[in-house]
Amino acid sequence: MTDGTIYLDADGRETKAFNIYDGSGIHMLRKAGIQVGIITGRQSTIVAHRARELEITEVHQKILDKLNVYVELTLKYGLQDSEMAYIGDDVIDLPVLERVGLSIAVPNAHPDVKAGVDWVTQKAGGYGAVREVTDLLLAVRK
Repeated sequence: MTDGTIYLDADGRETKAFNIYDGSGIHMLRKAGIQVGIITGRQSTIVAHRARELEITEVHQKILDKLNVYVELTLKYGLQDSEMAYIGDDVIDLPVLERVGLSIAVPNAHPDVKAGVDWVTQKAGGYGAVREVTDLLLAVRK
């Protein structure tokens, strides 16, 4: 949902930028009954705030073993790997990307990630990539 940039002000407060179209796409997914979650390696109150705005209830922060959380989520919701899509941008995402039915990277992802996924979006992370994915998921669901 971001381009990976962290902005720190003079007082050390962290800020991030989010794309409004990505948020609209997430709202449309949720309205269509598709569960959306966040698994991130960092801990950020900004991510928690944005997730609340988007009514994303599955928010897992400071997670270094993303596969473990992913497996817990599939069990919780009774989903198979083939029913899951995942967007990743760094090598920490590779174990999950190797399992899901639709693995997705953004153009500004680490080269090893882009090399191992089903699809690389046209738009970069933080610049509408999530919306690109949400539009595809909603189109194929019809």
